[in-house]
Amino acid sequence: EIDQLEDSIAKLTEDIAELTKAVAELDAAMAEATKLRQDEKAKNTQTIADSQEAQTAVAQALTVLKEFYEKAGDATALLQQQPSAPEIFDAPYKGMQSENGGGG
Repeated sequence: EIDQLEDSIAKLTEDIAELTKAVAELDAAMAEATKLRQDEKAKNTQTIADSQEAQTAVAQALTVLKEFYEKAGDATALLQQQPSAPEIFDAPYKGMQSENGGGG
């Protein structure tokens, strides 16, 4: 009976050692996972901040472009009339057909 109890004690001691090792490994894995989550959270926070800054910059750029094109539209409104051909071009260009052997 004492031998059985000593065997049980040895087996339980071995089980305790294995379980202690498993708990230590789980603690290490949990610490690593926590570190990764914290790193990812910091990166995500920075990405959000960058995105907000970019959104503001795009909105400002759109405002500048809108104002520019409104002013440019007003400035070129008179230039968009179809110009008439100068008097020198009152007949279509026929080229040098007769001199080059072409019909004309």
